[in-house]
Amino acid sequence: MIRSRLGTFIKNKVIISGINSFIVIKSNFTQNVRSSMQTTIVFPCYNEEKRLNKEAFLQFVEANDEFNLLFVDDGSTDNSLSILNEMKEACSDRIFIHALSKNSGKAEAVRQGLLKALEVGSPIVGYADTDLATPLYELKRLAEILDRSDYKVLMGSRVKMLGRKIKRKLMRHLLGRVFATFASVVLKLEVYDTQCGAKFFKCSKELNQALVNRFISKWIFDVELLKRLLDAKTIMVNDFYEEPVRQWIDVEGSKLNLLSMLRSIVDFIKIWLNSR
Repeated sequence: MIRSRLGTFIKNKVIISGINSFIVIKSNFTQNVRSSMQTTIVFPCYNEEKRLNKEAFLQFVEANDEFNLLFVDDGSTDNSLSILNEMKEACSDRIFIHALSKNSGKAEAVRQGLLKALEVGSPIVGYADTDLATPLYELKRLAEILDRSDYKVLMGSRVKMLGRKIKRKLMRHLLGRVFATFASVVLKLEVYDTQCGAKFFKCSKELNQALVNRFISKWIFDVELLKRLLDAKTIMVNDFYEEPVRQWIDVEGSKLNLLSMLRSIVDFIKIWLNSR
């Protein structure tokens, strides 16, 4: 990919444009990864058997050999791990599994997955929702935008615009705007959407350091991760880029509920206090 500068007009804000101990049952990623020069996308997975689109993942890796997919099974009690193993058997050099022995939460699953991706030297790593609320072709587009730019962090953003297909429940949309306000205060960053499950990062020592310790928050670890990167002082506001996704669909079966959202407000305060 040809590298070029995007959005050189940015000034002090994000622009929206057009280890702690754990037990691993099984992890084949670091031993068998095909190429260290591929983008690795981490997918946290907990009891996702009804929402795992096996065919979509297999078709994607078949058509895009510059991507590795790393699924972190977070102690699933259904048939999720079996489905993931079937996918790996069908494409063992591009699909990988990192299985945790017990459920540790999405935040920890993402953290462990990103650490694994960094361990093998993937130049760009990212994470997304396993239900593909952000479709795979969009994840590819986001990763390519980051690769062609001088930015270090790219965040997908759910913005309803003409020509975009964004389907969110009204309550989640409204609460999302509240979250964005809190996040802007905590991060001192004019960000529109911190909770879109589509984020990519260029490999760096700052990212690796930001992932050393477990996250405080179970639900808004995205904000905490961004805060840790900013606190490193070597990654600046101008290193972040926010790109509206062309499609995002609220998939039924989400584990996010009103109670968890209320708890997230408390987590905002904890993150803010912890970083002072």
